[in-house]
Amino acid sequence: MLILKNIYKVAVSTALAVSVLGMASCNDMLDIAPSGQFGDDQLNDNSIDGLMASAYAGLEAHFFGNNEAFSGPITNWVFDVRSDDAYKGGGGVSMEGYIHQLEISNLTNDNAVNLNKWRNNYYAIARVHQAMNAINGSSLTDKTPLIAELKLLRAYFYFDLIRVFERIPYLTENSVATEVRYDEFSREQIYGFIKDDLKFAWENLPESQADAGRFNRYVAAALMAKVSAQTSSWSDVVTYADYVINSHKYELYDNFCDMSKVEFNNKKESIMAIQFSTANNNSHVNFCNLLNTTYSEGNLFGSGDDFFLASQNLVNAFRTDENGLPYLDGTFNDVKVTSDYEGNVDPRLDFTVGRIGFPFRGHTYNEKWCRAYDVYGEYSGKKGLIDPSSSDMVQGFPWGASPLNFCLIRYADILLLKAEAEIELGTNLSDARELINSVRRKAARSIDAGYSPVELDPTRASYFVAEYPEQGWTQDYARKAVRMERRLELAMEGQRWFDLQRWGNTVEVMNSYFESEANVRSYLSGANMTADELFLAIPQEEVINSGGLYE
Repeated sequence: MLILKNIYKVAVSTALAVSVLGMASCNDMLDIAPSGQFGDDQLNDNSIDGLMASAYAGLEAHFFGNNEAFSGPITNWVFDVRSDDAYKGGGGVSMEGYIHQLEISNLTNDNAVNLNKWRNNYYAIARVHQAMNAINGSSLTDKTPLIAELKLLRAYFYFDLIRVFERIPYLTENSVATEVRYDEFSREQIYGFIKDDLKFAWENLPESQADAGRFNRYVAAALMAKVSAQTSSWSDVVTYADYVINSHKYELYDNFCDMSKVEFNNKKESIMAIQFSTANNNSHVNFCNLLNTTYSEGNLFGSGDDFFLASQNLVNAFRTDENGLPYLDGTFNDVKVTSDYEGNVDPRLDFTVGRIGFPFRGHTYNEKWCRAYDVYGEYSGKKGLIDPSSSDMVQGFPWGASPLNFCLIRYADILLLKAEAEIELGTNLSDARELINSVRRKAARSIDAGYSPVELDPTRASYFVAEYPEQGWTQDYARKAVRMERRLELAMEGQRWFDLQRWGNTVEVMNSYFESEANVRSYLSGANMTADELFLAIPQEEVINSGGLYE
């Protein structure tokens, strides 16, 4: 297992080297090359900041180069491409073809996504463990909150892994990496370890941190709600979601576009967010989303690569009926939403993707914004891009980059998870309806032509989104409603594949999608998915280097 051994060695020297520089800024520290190690007695309350920054840097997933970051542990856009929400995009199916293979469910163990997802997370875990060991062996006065913070980070990285790979080796800070088998622990046991870490974090983290982006007790609770939903532990979802909701520290955005504004970093809906910066030659921007910038006529966002486009299926899902409600009877995809579509649509559609002739950050999106219109059509993603007239946006490479945070957990996500839990428990359908409606009210109030930058065009589209009435709100109907609401609200945020996975209907949904979408995108013709293709294989390179520990 040479790769994992080397990751541990690199992480040890890197983490200890940057911890020497505790008085510098976090971004400066992460740019310093490893230069040596020092003893535990040299760690103190000042130098520990660098060690913690190094552990957090695992979330950037920019260890090995730009392409490797696409499979990092945060945006997970390549897994939205595995779902019915998105196309790979780019110049054609052969460009970054390994992602195209995921898109058509042609899975092999030598796919670059397998290896890069594996390496990014285990490298990050190694940094976390090095920090844990350094802190535990030090004379620091208050170790517990720091260890809690690191356990939360470890929980997140393992959560990312266990949702992607069916079996993984689980290492602690005391493990010898070359002795741990991939099948030593079951999936249930690993989820148990993740929850143990999160419970420890929830019990020992402060409610707030002095530094923006540092994880607090509410982050632990929110992540526990998400992990509990993945394991159908619905009572726990309610418990931990309530802890976040009842704190009254978070609220829904006033306007849906606020999530794409730098001035709202760490505000309103932002619970768990990755901090990005354009300082230090743009070395800490969101490289995970590097490819996903529209071409943009006039190079408004630079020479974007136009990867990660919404599917026609997703766009059609934003249709609303005469009552302003989604089509939950399965007919949403019967009508294609095109630029000349005259029916009602949820306004979140035009906050999420570009449509020909419609506003895109105050400009008009047209075919020249689409890199391979004949292959992938329109629908470039919007959420990760800020107003191009802003001084915060990088001019040139990396295309469209900015200090915009990436929210791993938004408040709307937690509201909808609690609603889903109450629906599955069948105990409080009325409260679930109100939670869903609160999210829909945000969408409704976002229909404001005076909001800047302009994203909607009420002269061309009929925007109509309304609340669910009490009448007809059965458990079965409510389940369909919350699942659709998650798709609409969280579209293009790396959530859809994992939602389908936990709902247990991935194969059914995807094969229906392949069949219908092939009429729109010919390259999907013949694609299909089987039940044994839900998880990625352990990377071939890791199997070869493991000396028999992995299969």
